[in-house]
Amino acid sequence: MSFWTAIVVIVAIVAVTEVMKAKHRARHGITTDHMGNEKPLMRENTELKREIEDLRERVKVLERIATEDRDTKRLSAEIESLRDK
Repeated sequence: MSFWTAIVVIVAIVAVTEVMKAKHRARHGITTDHMGNEKPLMRENTELKREIEDLRERVKVLERIATEDRDTKRLSAEIESLRDK
């Protein structure tokens, strides 16, 4: 076996190994951050679902404020009270 053949074989082995590792991580929901640390996607999904629920609740409050018939002063007072929270 020549030198260049050995180099090609080594590169091919490394490439196949990396592909297999990536498939394993994807199958088990493991991702890496920008520092290379592994973390499961389930925790991140839970955090995002909680944030979406909070945003939906905010939208409900804003829709209620926008659709109810109220005078301007009362509407302004409620908006100011919501800002304080």
